[in-house]
Amino acid sequence: MNEKVLSRLEYHKIISMLTDLASTREAKDLCENTVPLKDRHEIERLQDETEAALNRIFKNGSLKFGGVKNIRSAVQSSVREFILSPIELMDIASTLETCSRIRQYGKDAPEDILSDRFECLEPIRPLSDSIRRSILSEEEIADDASPELKSIRRRIKQSNDRIRSELNSMINGPLSAYLMEPVITQRGGRFCVPVRSEHKAQVPGMVHDTSSTGSTLFIEPAAAVKLNNDIRELMLAEKEEISRILASLSQEVSDHAEQLLCDLDILTELDYIFARASLAADMNAMRPIFTDDLHFELKNARHPLIPAKDVVPIHVWLGKDFHLLVVTGPNTGGKTVTLKTVGLLHLMGLSGLFIPASDGSELALFDEIFADIGDEQSIEQSLSTFSSHMTNIVSILRAYTKDSLCLFDELGAGTDPEEGAALAQSILNFLHVRNIRTIATTHYSELKIYALNTPGVENASQEFDVETLQPTYHLLIGVPGKSNAFAISKRLGLPGYVIEEAERRMDETDRSFEDVLDRLDNARKELEDVRREADTERKRAEELRKELDRKYSRLEKDHDRILSDAKEEARQILASAKEEADAALRNIQKYGLSADKEGIRALEADRSRLRESLKEKDTGSSSGRTSGIEPGKIRLGMPVEIVSSGFKGTVSTLPDHKGNLVVLCGIIKYRTNCADLTETTLKDPYDKKTAAKPSSGAGLSHAMTISPELNIIGQTTSDGISRLIKYLDEAYMSHLEEVRIVHGKGTGALRNAVRDELKKIRYVKSFRSGEYGEGDAGVTVVTLKK
Repeated sequence: MNEKVLSRLEYHKIISMLTDLASTREAKDLCENTVPLKDRHEIERLQDETEAALNRIFKNGSLKFGGVKNIRSAVQSSVREFILSPIELMDIASTLETCSRIRQYGKDAPEDILSDRFECLEPIRPLSDSIRRSILSEEEIADDASPELKSIRRRIKQSNDRIRSELNSMINGPLSAYLMEPVITQRGGRFCVPVRSEHKAQVPGMVHDTSSTGSTLFIEPAAAVKLNNDIRELMLAEKEEISRILASLSQEVSDHAEQLLCDLDILTELDYIFARASLAADMNAMRPIFTDDLHFELKNARHPLIPAKDVVPIHVWLGKDFHLLVVTGPNTGGKTVTLKTVGLLHLMGLSGLFIPASDGSELALFDEIFADIGDEQSIEQSLSTFSSHMTNIVSILRAYTKDSLCLFDELGAGTDPEEGAALAQSILNFLHVRNIRTIATTHYSELKIYALNTPGVENASQEFDVETLQPTYHLLIGVPGKSNAFAISKRLGLPGYVIEEAERRMDETDRSFEDVLDRLDNARKELEDVRREADTERKRAEELRKELDRKYSRLEKDHDRILSDAKEEARQILASAKEEADAALRNIQKYGLSADKEGIRALEADRSRLRESLKEKDTGSSSGRTSGIEPGKIRLGMPVEIVSSGFKGTVSTLPDHKGNLVVLCGIIKYRTNCADLTETTLKDPYDKKTAAKPSSGAGLSHAMTISPELNIIGQTTSDGISRLIKYLDEAYMSHLEEVRIVHGKGTGALRNAVRDELKKIRYVKSFRSGEYGEGDAGVTVVTLKK
């Protein structure tokens, strides 16, 4: 990517922000050398790394690399058999300890593109432990660094104690009269006493120093010479032992040099990767999608160098329906920011960085980005504003490729407006016919008209609020902008007659064009108002839908509870009837066929009691009705009621010569006599027009009359489903295990609606199409749960 565009789009400021987030010197170097790439695979690899690091930051928190030091030079020195200093060894220990912490951080996340790097880190704990055990600070070696060092330091302490004891006895004894003061001091690492110069002869020994006035001599007494020599020898031995310890540690570093350098390389790479991820987190940036056909779409794109509280997001796209965009609008309206946002976000994406835009934003893989932005007039080079712009444009037109993006700010400005507009139009048309992706800002009406009349070229504008005289910075694609010079001047107090005179001086075509722009702007605002109202209504509808969903959910729960309660009530009714019937059967078995009058009376009493019990349980019982139907009036399918039991059904067979016949009550066939029947009206209980709401006591008789088949042929979908739901509720309460729904074949709409509804009903165990002889595809056989 050319250096000029990096400078004009302020790419170096992004790199500076990135560099500040890196911890190690080598990672900062990588950040500073970050440039846009052209290889798609390399760009995607960098994006994958940034995404993986960002995911780890969100899951486990940020990763600190502060303990990683630049140990490359020290490690290389150890290989060349140099002895490392304590501070170099401490830097190596710090790096290894950080390596251990970072390796553990890497284990606490799912496998991704960074996992191998974390796995390859080797903390070399024995080496770091040896260094920490031996070196306390950059100037202090621990006594426990070696047994010999510990022994030497112990003997040094003992010698110091002896010499101090010897000198104390001297300064408090015979030498006290010759001393400037009774203290023990050191000169050149040897213990001395301060003697008055006039008493030098009375204190035998070596003079090591004098005071500035010459009145005091620092003399090492002869008796202390041997002890001082012993201490000096021990100190030399200590220095040699420390040298040996450092050499040993340096050798250990040399033995692990390859792994140490490998760790350093990996830590540097991770520091660079996590710096990119931290930048994305700070900017609330997203991973861009790279397109294959040089089109891009930036959704809610924000310029990364404008503070988040001030920046206004823009939505801009190019390369699909049009490949040249002409942006117009007033000064300070945000046109240049739009150009820089498009260019800078592409540079960031091509560098492996996330971009501050909404998820799903797309970038194009441009091989070059050219920008003519800003005023680069030069007195030294005798270049005016127009000349400097034209010099840049000439270089762009010489260097562009078919995969380039060209950005022009105020194209054709700085010269005669008529000539500048013609020149700008010619330059844009030159790029347009070659399908070069281009965005240009301008104030020229001629370029607005060019965009309106040329396929593949589109207008855009930066919105401006004339009432407040403030730009909104919103980019409106498809709408040509206005300069608003008259409106702004009027708001600022310019006399009306001056503005009217200016309007009269405008060309008629220009005035007509401005009027069209006014109407377009008003229409756009009206459409935006309608859209806002529609959004409000949509949100209200969404809230109502959610409320209805909640109510429907509650109704479903109530529906299931009511069904469960009704099923339990029916079970209790049937259980009670069964107990009474069992009691009557036991009496029959007790008295038998040879029952006497007393037994017969007991049987009759049981039958009467059973009948009364059933009447209490069935509000629709046959009390008060006369029984008996003449055999000649009975016909097949005739609705009747069995008086003795209260069960309702239809005549299944004609009476024989004794008046006996079979009545079908639901799925149960009862053999009875004409004398125990009465006519009744047995309507379809699932007909919306005739079905009556059953009372709580009607469960038993309805259970006996429920049909195992429902016919909804000819019904509309809504009516058929309504009857289906009611029918299945009753069938489930009546303990039917299998029922048939007759819906016919037709177009299949009613069948599909039935089966969709069956999937939603909880007590439906399964369902299938009818087999041959059952109705084939015109019937659905439903199995209910017990």
